[in-house]
Amino acid sequence: MKKVCLCESCAQERGVTDPTGFSLADALLGGMPGQKTVVTQTHAPVTAGGGKQCPACGFTLEDLRRVRRFGCSECYKTFNDELTGILRGMHKGSLHVGKVPKGLMEQQVRDQRLEELRARLDQAVAAENYEEAAGLRDEIRQIELHTGISG
Repeated sequence: MKKVCLCESCAQERGVTDPTGFSLADALLGGMPGQKTVVTQTHAPVTAGGGKQCPACGFTLEDLRRVRRFGCSECYKTFNDELTGILRGMHKGSLHVGKVPKGLMEQQVRDQRLEELRARLDQAVAAENYEEAAGLRDEIRQIELHTGISG
């Protein structure tokens, strides 16, 4: 990564401006461009291009997609409907596939195995296959004794 310091006009030419940022000159001369009075609305205003716009800061959905961050806290409410799709595109899903605490994976595998054995035991009893049921019962007990689980 390389740090580059640019003036406002050079940053705009290169497309690296922050739409939520402000001009220092404007701030020193008494005004903050783009600063608006917050008006409570039930629906977000629509821009000339047909997209939503935050009523608090004027941020648009296109701005959100371009800079991948919000202009203000009100943007979360304004763009709530679109947020799920955008996050799904940024992240490859909502299922965690990273590291897990030590022993958790073994516990999950064991619990799944016990659940499977208990289901088979219920089926064997229902089918009156008592020899198979006894074998499954013994296997379940063995796993529970080995891991300290009380069934």
